[in-house]
Amino acid sequence: MSARVDRTPTLSPLTRRRLVHGGLIAVAALYVGALVLAPLIGIAWAAISAGWATWRETLTAPDTLHAYLLTAIITVITVIVTTVFGVIVAIVLTRDHFPGKSAVSALVNLPFAVSPVIVGLMAVLLFGLGGWFQPWFSAHGIQILFALPSMILVTLFICLPFTIREVAPVLQELGTQEEEAAKTLGGSAFQTFRRVTLPNIRWALLYGIALSAARSIGEIGAVLVVSGSTTGQTETAPIYILRQFDQSHDAEAYIVALTLAFASIVLLAGIEFFKHRSETRRSR
Repeated sequence: MSARVDRTPTLSPLTRRRLVHGGLIAVAALYVGALVLAPLIGIAWAAISAGWATWRETLTAPDTLHAYLLTAIITVITVIVTTVFGVIVAIVLTRDHFPGKSAVSALVNLPFAVSPVIVGLMAVLLFGLGGWFQPWFSAHGIQILFALPSMILVTLFICLPFTIREVAPVLQELGTQEEEAAKTLGGSAFQTFRRVTLPNIRWALLYGIALSAARSIGEIGAVLVVSGSTTGQTETAPIYILRQFDQSHDAEAYIVALTLAFASIVLLAGIEFFKHRSETRRSR
């Protein structure tokens, strides 16, 4: 009597790997689509459904324009400061050895762990009525809390790590050989940075700038605590959105929210486009 032959089809190792790889891609796409694309599409649909007249009225209103302007001012200052000092801190952490280096590196990550609301409360403790530094600033006629300076300070604190954490790993991976070679050839510290270090970190730096800008544009927790939310004075675009929702003006809120999301997306997409274009030209 002949043995029964098992005719169950088997998959080759290559086929199994491809199926697993395809499944992981599908899960990743579903995850991103559910948490990122779906809300954006919902906001876009709600904003577009408001109609052109609502768009025109919302985007030309003085309160909206002032909110945009205040957000732009905070973002520009934040990006400039975090870019300059972020690169300096990243270079120090990767190129120098000093006592307390681990503590400094840990402090850089602190804004990731601290709630923005707590950041705002810390600013109140320092600069509010009866705060540590409030008497000195009041004596010199400088208002920090419920004014632009406190809004910039809390945003700077929150955006501190982005540039550092984007640039530092790249500097660590590059090492110091090229920089030491440039110095051996007579290049000054500034020339070495401009001609060797900066070109090597430019994409990481741009990503850090984009993340800082996007975070600054959308910051609301800390700014809400220290700003006072005065319409037409200390109201940023995210706070404007919150106020419109509180007043049941959902269409106006969706319109401004869509414009902020669009600005962040364009910034990140632009960096990806130019990076891909640069890499394509280099590979030719």
